[in-house]
Parts: sequence; structure tokens; C-alpha cells
Amino acid sequence: MQTARDRLEIILSRLANRAAGEKVYVKIYSEAARAAADAADARRKAGISLGPLDGTIISIKDLFDVAGDPTTAGSLMLASAAPAARDAAIVKRLRQAGAVIIGKTNMTEFAFTAIGDNLHYGTPGNAVDASLIPGGSSSGAGVAVGEGTSEISIGSDTGGSVRIPASLNGVVGFKPTAGRVPLTGAFPLSMTLDSIGPLARDVAGCALADAIMAGEEPAPLQRVSLAGLRIGIPRGRLFEETQGDVAMVFETCIARLLKAGARIADLPIDDLIGEMRAATKRGTVASMEGAEVHADWLETGSSVPVDPHVSGPLSRALTVPASVYIRTMRRRAELAAAMDERLAQIHALVLPTTPMVAPSIAAMAGDEALREKTEGLLLRNTQVANQFALCAISLPMPDMRLPAGLMLVARGGHDHRLLSIAAAVEALLRG
Repeated sequence: MQTARDRLEIILSRLANRAAGEKVYVKIYSEAARAAADAADARRKAGISLGPLDGTIISIKDLFDVAGDPTTAGSLMLASAAPAARDAAIVKRLRQAGAVIIGKTNMTEFAFTAIGDNLHYGTPGNAVDASLIPGGSSSGAGVAVGEGTSEISIGSDTGGSVRIPASLNGVVGFKPTAGRVPLTGAFPLSMTLDSIGPLARDVAGCALADAIMAGEEPAPLQRVSLAGLRIGIPRGRLFEETQGDVAMVFETCIARLLKAGARIADLPIDDLIGEMRAATKRGTVASMEGAEVHADWLETGSSVPVDPHVSGPLSRALTVPASVYIRTMRRRAELAAAMDERLAQIHALVLPTTPMVAPSIAAMAGDEALREKTEGLLLRNTQVANQFALCAISLPMPDMRLPAGLMLVARGGHDHRLLSIAAAVEALLRG
């Protein structure tokens, strides 16, 4: 069995070989990671373990504090920020569980866009084909797991920022219920919608990392029986403009679930989605809360360049009156309660994570209208879970030439149940 140090050195060697063109990581903690790996190996040799993550090589998104380093959140504006005084809560918990923190992964500026590009630190190429977008905002996180330069990555998800890169890079990505994992020491976008979630090669890895970050004792994941499982398909708006190959493989997955004994029926939610769109017409929750985070420089202007795809929407949201924000939040709470009631009759919703596979980086850079349409499509399905206070997970769909995910969505607070369902679905799709 390979030691943690052996596995780490293979990754560090790979990263060193491409150091001049590195875009997946913005910071690599070589020596600290070696010390952590050696400590994990020494514990194992002595018959001691800190738990199932002991010695696991983990990367973290560049919006989590690491003591002694500035947290840049993908922006030049924060490149000279004061070093963090202490580790973010989730970084501390991962270290206590024996995780080997290898580095910080690249991200879209201030975690705001879904394409995965970064004007300042470069755009990580997709793990399957480097000419394609990685998806965002946890762009480097998705690529790192997909290419094998970390065993688990930790990202954040405000509208799909874990699940979109998971879908496009062919890995598993879990968005827990907001509030399950502490946000202390994470640079915010939206304090209401932000969730901290893992990306991994399998559901089990996501479940372990989620448990540690949530402050729980990790336990072996128990798969549920698919026979009799009640699954709803939200056909309608969320299935429009789905690419043919994505739609075809999705229907194949549904057929396999039916054959396994799952009870599947359409469950319309278009009315609630329409009402949420109406409620957020003046400004989305993420843009209004993000505008508050960045209000100081938005009002005075920035002396360093900021991606206009970030500064533009935030600037517009800054002009939305407080009364509109308060009404939006009140209406969101009502609609989330209505969605919870709608989903009480099933165990999970199932739909494509993204209605498309990854397009090329060049196409997104060269056509503003196409970029805007693509971003809307990438966010469309995933943001439902954030808007309605749900939990969700993306699993790679089998037999895809380019990756796309199958998303399972469950009621808020039903995270453990969703992970157990996802483990069963994963085994079926891999079988």
C-alpha cells in the first residue's frame, strides 16, 4: 500500500513539471504537506489513526483562510491583503482529522461566475480536455480532483459552484444544506446562500469530508435500497435546451433506476421556479448580498482591475433598495417552505446537473452573447437548490464522451439521507 508521502510526492512532481503554466493551483504548500503526510504515515505505522481522512490529500478553494497567508478569493484586489490570523473553521477540522492540505485551488473572482475563467490567475483547463472550460466558481477544485492532483477538493456553492465543475469534470460534488458547515474564515459571497462542499472521485469521499467539516463523527455510508425509492423528475423549464447527448444519457439513467425498482414520476415545480424568478427580478439574493460585501470599493471604484463580469452585476445590485432586498428575503422564505412541502412526497428529485457539456474556453472569450447564455444555462438547474434551501449532489453520468452530471436534490436538512441515496445510485450507474 502506498504511503501518504508517496502519493503526495507523485502529485508534487506532476505540479512541479508544469509550474510555469500552473493554473489549477494558486498556492502549493509543499513542505507543510510533506510534514503532514509524514505524520500520517508515522501514525499508521504505530497503529494510530485520526479517522478515515487521515493521510488524504486535500486541496482547498482560494477563499478559505490559511494562517499566515492572505486569502485572495481569485482577485488581485486581495493579493496584498493582511495574512489570515488563523485557519478557517473547515481547514482546522480537516487538519485535526489528519488531512494533508496540498494547496489552494484557483477560482473565479470573488466566486461570482459559473464559466470558471479568471482574468488574473488564468483559467484552469478542464480535466478531460484543457481547451474546455472547467466550470465555476470552484474551477480549480473540479479540475484537481478530475486530473488526480488532489484526492478531495473543498469548494463553495452559492448557485452551483461545486456541482457545475463536478458535472463538467466528471467527478462527484456535494452541496450540503446551507448552515450545515460553518462559514467562519471563508470569504463570503452570500451569507444566506453560501454552502461549503466537497468534490471527490466518489460519494463516500464526499460524505467523509462533509462529516468532518460539519463537526460530526464520520461513519461508513449506508446505501439505501433503490427498490421503492420515490423519485421525482421536475420536467419543464429545467429540461429546456438540454443537449441531445445529455438528455439521452439522462433517460438511460432513469431507465436503470426504474429497472432497479425505483418509483419515478414527474413532479412539476415550474410554478415555484417562476415565482422565485419574479421575486428576484430586481436583484438576486447572491448579487444583493455580494454587493453589500463589496460595497466599499464598488462605491469608490477600484485601483486594481476587476473582471467586468463580476463588477458589473455587483454594481447594479448595489442600487437595489433595502426594501426590495427585505421583501425578496421574505418571499424566498415562503417559497422555500412551499418547495419543502412539495418535496415531502418524494425522497429526491433527479435531473441533469448541467444541461450541457463543457464548451471551449476560446468560444466563451470570443462571444459575449454566447458566454452570457452559457452561464445562464450552467446555473439554471443547480441554483434551484440554493434558492430553495435544499441539499444536492452531482454524480457523473456513465457513457458520456464529455462529462455531464446527474443531480439528486433533497429537502433541506436531509443531507445524510441524500448521500445514502446517492451512494446507491452511484453503484447502479457504475455497475
